[in-house]
Formats: sequence, structure tokens, C-alpha cells
Amino acid sequence: MPYRTRDLTGTVVAITGATAGIGAAAATQLVEAGAKVVLGGRREERLAEAVVRLGASNAKAVTMDVQSPDDCRRLVAEAVASFGRLDAIVPNAGIGLYGSILDHSDAEVERMMHTNYDGTVWAVRAAVPAMLETTGGGDIVIVSSVAGLRGGGDEAVYAGTKFAQVGLAGALDRELREKGIRVTAICPAGVGTEFAVGTGRVDNDPRFAEWLTADDVAHAITTVLQQPREVRTTLWAMWSMGQGS
Repeated sequence: MPYRTRDLTGTVVAITGATAGIGAAAATQLVEAGAKVVLGGRREERLAEAVVRLGASNAKAVTMDVQSPDDCRRLVAEAVASFGRLDAIVPNAGIGLYGSILDHSDAEVERMMHTNYDGTVWAVRAAVPAMLETTGGGDIVIVSSVAGLRGGGDEAVYAGTKFAQVGLAGALDRELREKGIRVTAICPAGVGTEFAVGTGRVDNDPRFAEWLTADDVAHAITTVLQQPREVRTTLWAMWSMGQGS
């Protein structure tokens, strides 16, 4: 029997952190699969470029900061206003500051915690009522990290925020499954993007050649959404063959 694949044509997906890296790659793959996307991010110029690239009939953009609950609600409101529904949210926005527990200022540590964890919570809280009201269910696909599964030296605070995301996803799965909402945590190892460049990584790091790509992770996001509604993936950990675990 052939594997069942869900057609994403006409589905509406909101993505945070959509101006680069995994978020931008996911937007492209989802539009190619027939979905409509609403892109959230802080860089207005990049958002505008993405809408042009994807097509105004397929993509809308909201300049926002996930640390703001109101901004997350604006992202969801744009999806419903523009496309009439919300089928999925991909809380993807995140920042990484690598170094010891004492290497960064209080403000930097606070920003990382608020962006990575609070920003996920605000996005989910904004999306759930809209999904239940407009589609009677949906998907929450949280982009976390393998750092949220096993931690690592010189990333304690970052790993803590990722453990929090994984824990949140597991609890939400238990809370929302019976309401028709599937919850997945995607946990990639290092991805060759601009993420954390200047805060622990360098541009064009030679290790990128052996790491995962943004498209690899975007494919996982798209695959999860394409699963038949009777199937759910709660945790997807990803490594390249060149990365140790």
C-alpha cells in the first residue's frame, strides 16, 4: 500500500524567524508544496524581498519581535485576514550566544531566554485559538535543537532554552492532541546558516560543509505537515553524517 501524503494546497502556515536560514527555507518549500505562508521577522527589508520572491498571492509578511505577545497575535491575525484560516504555526525564531555561563551580559542572556522560550510560548498562545476556530485543528512545529536533548559545554543557557522548548512540545502534545492539534519538536544539530555568526560562530565556517543545511530542516518541517492527519511525529532529531552525537 502506498504511503499516504497529505496535500498542503491551500493550507496556511505562519512562520517566525522567517527572514533567513531555516525559516526562509521552510517558507520556500511550503509554497512549492501549495501552501500559503505568513512570514514573521524583525528585518522588514528581507521580509519584503521574500514576499516578492514567493509571490504576493502566496505570502504575506509581518514585521515583528517574538518577545512581544501582541506581535505574535498580529502575525496570526494577518494569516486569518489574508487567507481566512490558520492551519499551522512554526515557532522558529531563535538566537544563540555561545560561551560559559558568565561570558555574556545580563541583557544578552535575558534576550536569548525571552526570544527562544517566551517567543515560542507567545506564538503558540496566539495560534491555538485561531487554528481551533478556523480549521478545527492544526499543527505546531517547534524548531528546537539537539542541544535541548543532551546539552553541551559552552552553551548552558542556550541549551536550557532548547530543553524548555522540547518540554513544552511534549506537554502541548498531551494537552492538544484530543483537540486535533499535532505538536512536533524538530531538533537539528548544527545547521550551516547565519545563526549565531558573531556570537560563537564565524561566517563561512568550514564546518558548514559537513553540517545540515537549512533545506534539510525545512524538509523535515514540510514532511511533518504532509503526514496524514491520523499520524503525528512528536520529536524529530537530525544529524548530518559528518556530525558526532
